[in-house]
Amino acid sequence: MTVAASPAALAASAPLIELDRACVIRGQVRVLHDLSLRIAQGQHTALLGPNGCGKSSFIKLITRELYPLAHADGSVAVRVLGQNRWQVDRLRSQLGIVTGDLSSNLADMPGLTVEEAVLSGFFASFVVPAFREVTDDMRQRVRQTLALAGALPLLQRGYAELSAGETRRVLIARALVNRPQALLLDEPSTGLDLIARQQLIATMRALAAEGITLVLVTHHIEEIIPEIERVVLLRGGRIVADGSRAELLRDGPLSEVFGGPIQVIEHDGRLSAFAG
Repeated sequence: MTVAASPAALAASAPLIELDRACVIRGQVRVLHDLSLRIAQGQHTALLGPNGCGKSSFIKLITRELYPLAHADGSVAVRVLGQNRWQVDRLRSQLGIVTGDLSSNLADMPGLTVEEAVLSGFFASFVVPAFREVTDDMRQRVRQTLALAGALPLLQRGYAELSAGETRRVLIARALVNRPQALLLDEPSTGLDLIARQQLIATMRALAAEGITLVLVTHHIEEIIPEIERVVLLRGGRIVADGSRAELLRDGPLSEVFGGPIQVIEHDGRLSAFAG
């Protein structure tokens, strides 16, 4: 007798994210053009490109804020962990998503502390629901994830009082409370100063060392830590290159994708890019 695999087992063996000729139209504009991409679990990947290249639309496909055009042959354009229909909150134990939109929503919650902001991650809400029990194990897990994200000293601070760098680390901790296998990070260093960006990079390297798969969506080459070996270059809603960091994080490929001369400098294993 053949025993059907459980949904959890199927998710464990499926690609983290799989796009098959995904097309997205916003208003009257096609923002993604036949995008095909497969990211395996355990494969740290960066999606890199200029503003308007389709990065935000890719994120919104995963968060189900946008939907792809249907294929005439009935095939599925987007799958996450093997599923073509999913609820983001039900995936949070497998895929954590960190976006700037979430930060704005949390900052609007009156009197919300950092501890409460991270606790709310257990319930996929912006606050801890009044009717739900918060256990000692949950509070301990909050402290553990804040420590991993380098944000434990912020535990009792008001969330709305935090700097941009502090909120990024708290949002990462919030995503980690459900022990996801992977994190999807959307432009995590936006608005950060040099010190805060370096702290974020240290946090990302610590997460990779813990075995958490990182999918980084960015236009900052400095964010692409050495552990991220695969780079996907986007321009105009299309993939223009997909390969190793050694192959693509160079002057030529980056100049082409950003539409102007780019110079890449490496110092002690860290990369920086300059225009001109």
